[in-house]
Amino acid sequence: MPIDYPQVLERRTEGEGAWTNQETILYALGVGMGADPMDEKELAFVFEKDLKALPTFASVIRARPTSSTGPEARMQLNPVLIVDGERNITFHKPIPAAAKVKSKGRVLGVFDKGKDKGAVVVNETIITDEAGDPIATIHASLFARGDGGFGGPSEGQPEPHAVPTRAPDRSIDIVTRPDQALIYRLSGDFNPLHADPDFARRAGFPRPILHGLCTYGITCRAVLQTYADYDAAAIKSHAARFSSPVFPGETITVDLWKDGPVISFEARIQARNVTCIKNGKTVLG
Repeated sequence: MPIDYPQVLERRTEGEGAWTNQETILYALGVGMGADPMDEKELAFVFEKDLKALPTFASVIRARPTSSTGPEARMQLNPVLIVDGERNITFHKPIPAAAKVKSKGRVLGVFDKGKDKGAVVVNETIITDEAGDPIATIHASLFARGDGGFGGPSEGQPEPHAVPTRAPDRSIDIVTRPDQALIYRLSGDFNPLHADPDFARRAGFPRPILHGLCTYGITCRAVLQTYADYDAAAIKSHAARFSSPVFPGETITVDLWKDGPVISFEARIQARNVTCIKNGKTVLG
């Protein structure tokens, strides 16, 4: 069933959600925090004593739908061919280690790359506390590889952030575990692409791949570790484009450039000579 454009742009949803220390800790473990249990700065994100939430925990917040408005527009994407495209989260205040929240969602845009070339769907989710004060605004794009040719616009997407052309100011290596995807999926993304070898092969990959949002969280770790002294409240926004899959067990090299409060970054897999994250931008405050 094709994307029903432009009716999908009129849909609005609201929801409610909650999490506890357990979900906060599980997410941090899923992006590799706490590998050294004697590292007290990382322990603060995986131990309930004075627990802190990683900023990118916002990317896995799940809200149960409570209402929707607008036409019953169709957007039944082929799940086998969906991958994350971009993520941009603005943090209005630190993510609580445990909370009850509300959410409001809408489709910001749908872009047609052409038949057999796929489509890009951009969603916005605003997470608020129970009083309605914003916690985070999430802009998420999905690349639906099997859903192009529906007749929508092909242009109008935001221009990606341009990283500096000079050599990186810092580069750090972060090792992923062979079972990293199996841990990360416990934060709510149970797409079999990240666990089932047969499903991964049908999707065109030789084996299950790491969640793009896991790599996204790993790049946030890199910024926290290098330029924020593990102060989660210092990160005001974190954005990145997913450009190539990562296989669990690979080492991710994150290159970083600092220009005032703006940290630009990209991530690559040296062993395969591929860049997995492009156009990264973190704003510190």
